[in-house]
Formats: sequence, C-alpha cells, structure tokens
Amino acid sequence: MKIEEVKSTSKTQRIAAHSHVKGLGLDESGTAKPAGAGLVGQENAREACGVIVELIKSKKMAGRAVLLAGPPGTGKTALALAIAQELGSKVPFCPMVGSEVYSTEIKKTEVLMENFRRAIGLRIKETKEVYEGEVTELTPCETENPMGGYGKTISHVIIGLKTAKGTKQLKLDPSIFESLQKERVETGDVIYIEANSGAVKRQGRCDTYATEFDLEAEEYVPLPKGDVHKKKEIIQDVTLHDLDVANARPQGGQDILSMMGQLMKPKKTEITDKLRGEINKVVNKYIDQGIAELVPGVLFVDEVHMLDIECFTYLHRALESSISPIVIFASNRGNCVIRSCGVSILFALTSRQILVVLEKQELMRLQPLLLGVVLQTSKMGEGPDPAAAFVHRAPPSNLLDCQHGKGTEDIVSPHGIPLDLLDRVMIIRTMLYTPQEMKQIIKLRAQTEGINISEEALNHLGEIGTKTTLRYAVQLLTPANLLAKINGKDSIEKEHIEEINELFYDAKSSAKILADQQEKYMK
Repeated sequence: MKIEEVKSTSKTQRIAAHSHVKGLGLDESGTAKPAGAGLVGQENAREACGVIVELIKSKKMAGRAVLLAGPPGTGKTALALAIAQELGSKVPFCPMVGSEVYSTEIKKTEVLMENFRRAIGLRIKETKEVYEGEVTELTPCETENPMGGYGKTISHVIIGLKTAKGTKQLKLDPSIFESLQKERVETGDVIYIEANSGAVKRQGRCDTYATEFDLEAEEYVPLPKGDVHKKKEIIQDVTLHDLDVANARPQGGQDILSMMGQLMKPKKTEITDKLRGEINKVVNKYIDQGIAELVPGVLFVDEVHMLDIECFTYLHRALESSISPIVIFASNRGNCVIRSCGVSILFALTSRQILVVLEKQELMRLQPLLLGVVLQTSKMGEGPDPAAAFVHRAPPSNLLDCQHGKGTEDIVSPHGIPLDLLDRVMIIRTMLYTPQEMKQIIKLRAQTEGINISEEALNHLGEIGTKTTLRYAVQLLTPANLLAKINGKDSIEKEHIEEINELFYDAKSSAKILADQQEKYMK
C-alpha cells in the first residue's frame, strides 16, 4: 500500500524587508493611528505623507520634491513604499538608488531622465464598437471562382449572435472567416468581433452547454448581457519611457542587417532629446483631443546624497519642466560633502581602465579630468598603480582646476544636497523609535515571517534593539527561530535570543573591538 502526502499548491511569497507595509495607516480624517497598515510610530511623518498622497491624487503636486530625512533605520524607505501602496497600481511609482546613475555606457543625466519618464503615466482611452454574443449560426456562402475553373470562393459569412437581450444576424467579410477558423469558433461559443479592425476573440463556451459532457477541458462563460452591438471603452496605462523605448528601437526590416541586429544583444543606447520632443508633441495632441490623460507618478530617489553636483544641477531643470513627476528624496546623512564630478568618474572607472582609455587615445576631452582623478587616487595612498606613470605628465594645475571642478568637493551641505535645491523641497523628518515602538515592529515582523515568539523573548529583543539598532534586532529573529526548532520548541524563548546574540556582533560592538584591538589589524 502506497501513501503519499498531498503537497500544498499555494504560492509562497518571499518575505522582503518591507513586506509588512500595506499603507500609511491613517483614519478617515487623515490622522495617523499609533500602529496601522504595517507602520508603527512616526505619526507626524505619516500624516505629512498622507497630505502628499492627497495632493498627488488631486494632481496638484506635479513638479515638486519632498525629502524624507532622518537617522538610519527610522523607516524612510517604508514611508515611500507606503505612499506607493496608498496611490495604487494605476499611478506609476519608480524607485531608484542614487548610485544607479553611474554607468560606463550612458550619461548620468540620461539615467535620471529615463527614470523621470518611467514615473509619468499616460492613460489612453479608446472607444471600440464590438459585436458580442453566443454563436447560433455560422454559414460560409460560396460563389463561383471569378478566375474560372471548378473551384469556389467564399463571398461572405453569415453569423448569428445571441445575447440575453436579443439576437442579430451579421454578414461578414471573407477575411473574418479565416480569423474564425484560427480561433476554432463553432456553434455554442461566446465570441466578440471588433467592428473597426475585424479582430475575432473566442471567450469560451456558453455555460448552457456545461452539462453536455462529463469530461471537458473547456472554459465556460455566461451568456453576455445587453445588446449584441455595444460600445466598449478600453483604457490602457503606459509610461512615457515605454513610448520612448518603443520608438527608439523599432522592430522589423527584412534585410540581413536588421535581422542580425535583432538576434545580437542590443547595446544600451541613449534616447535622443529630439525623439522625446516628438513623443511629447504626439502626447500633447492626444491630451488636447481628449484621447489621453497624463498621470504624474512618483519618482523615489533613495540615498540621494550619492548623486553628484552635475545630477543636482540637472534635477533643477527636470523639476521645472512641464512634464514632471513628484520626486521623493531620502537621505540619512547630516551635514556632509556634496560629491563632485571628478569623484563620480572615479566611481565609474578604475585607474586601470583610465590607463587603457589614455593609451588608446580615446575620450581626449576627458584626459585632463581623468588625470586629475589619477592624481587624487595616488594621494589617497592606493599603492602601486599602473596609471602612476601618467601622473608626471599631468597638465598644468589651472587646467586641472577648471576641468576637475576644484572647490565643488569642499562644499558641505545639509543631507548632501546643494542649498538651492534644498530650498525647493518640502522636508519630512523621521524620528528614532521608542523601545515600545521597537517591540511592536519586531512583533509585526515575526507575524509576517510566520514566527512564534514569547513575550519575554520579545522584551529582550526590544532591549537589544534599543542598545544596538532595529535592523540588528529584526535580523536575529530568523536564526533564533532556527535554533528554537533544533531544540524542539515551537516558539522563540529568551535563552534562544541570548545564545544567538552571543554568536553575532552588531556594528557598534564590532567597532568597539576594532578600536580596542587596533594594533592587531592591518592598516
């Protein structure tokens, strides 16, 4: 006798860092609940985000910027994702990190522009005339072949459609008969035919035939209501970036070069301003005609202090353009140095790559700038470097000063954002969590991950979170759960937390050990 366990077919969702966030947790009046929709505490910040959501929904927020500022681990990213949840799936939400803009293939400003256009949606409304119903009759009418011979051709097709309200007989073009054959339409099927294009779609078998056979792999649909001939409004949601990409790389072409181009992996290329301008003209024409509606979405830039002075300058222009989304910045820095263009190239190119570039005599206009970076890296004490030979042949210091943007790396500004841009943004502050709020968040995470934890263990984790960080306390949950299972316990106890806490170090403890035993480590 063979006994098998039936395995569950339910889809398992991966638990991410913010899986528990379902919204901002506000009541009808816009006041923040102490805990709601996966968020705990931060009442003032949540209420401010609620106001932002209302402004976005009423389309009065486009082209403005918001900054979420606060210490690490205070829920800035969670608040941005909560705003996305509140807005719903119809409003575009494009998250990015400040370091994403640096690429060796395309410009930083191009990456920013792409993300700007990803965050702007276009809702296209189209009215289609449709004939819909159950097929009661399908008769192809033949005629003598006009070319002569014994063969016959189909002149037209007579089709009868029935709905709950009535029936209609249609005389269709012979080209539609081919579509009916492709869809394998027969009497008793529910279909719809688009009047403009002649497209035929089989929706399924009418449910009146459901008891006809015991076993059948058909999908049964109810008999359509209303008239046979009806007008349907179809709404499509696309982003401006989708339109850019579709027009930048048009598919097709029968020659061998275009076919080879489709087979080969396409290189990432920039979309020209001219093409974007043409698309904007078409979009504006659609908006004027009432066919389309612009939906300004949200661009969320996390770790905004990673952007450099060039990106911030570009953001000024982008925020003031007529087609601009709502931009939400997040930063956990206090007063810090604004990155300059020289440092950004240092991130994009290693000194070995610089050597190759200079040897091949490519990017000659960047040569003084790159040499300036080599000088910087040699000053930093990088050690023996193949590009060091070029340091002695560096151009005069005044050329380096003008190309390298000397002085910009010395500017210290709040949150690593230039003061002129900071003046344009509305700042929402996030505060540190209290021990009680930390306990609630840890309890919420345990529920999300399906972990049972005792009250004593929860209190101990809350104490650890207060001394160290919330992230560290949350990260102890899964290993402690594993240890509890090994010991044959269903829930995490205090001793499991203590044992795991002894095995791992948090950032503060590790830094203290490094400070005490500094002489034992390499410098």
